[in-house]
Amino acid sequence: MSKDDLADRLAADPDGAEVPSRLRAILDYALLLTRRPHDVTAASVSALRTAGLSDAEIHRVASVTAYFAFVNRIAEGLGVELEGSTDDEKAPETSGSGPASNP
Repeated sequence: MSKDDLADRLAADPDGAEVPSRLRAILDYALLLTRRPHDVTAASVSALRTAGLSDAEIHRVASVTAYFAFVNRIAEGLGVELEGSTDDEKAPETSGSGPASNP
């Protein structure tokens, strides 16, 4: 399986894409933390340990997931446009229609 193939499958169906069990545990945790952070429990973290992740790896997964969410919310909240994107590629939320576009 190529990285491009994996990325395509995950983009199409992150919850159902067939991936190795360790990666599935990471994805399930990251999706839960992103979508319903209030539902993350000790059992959520235990599932990562059961999949073979160390505490340092679990911390990294949580940190990267949280940072990605943080940066995206700041960018969306300020109407930041992606560098080098064309008008066709821009989503309405990033097309300069946010609060920062009309100071």
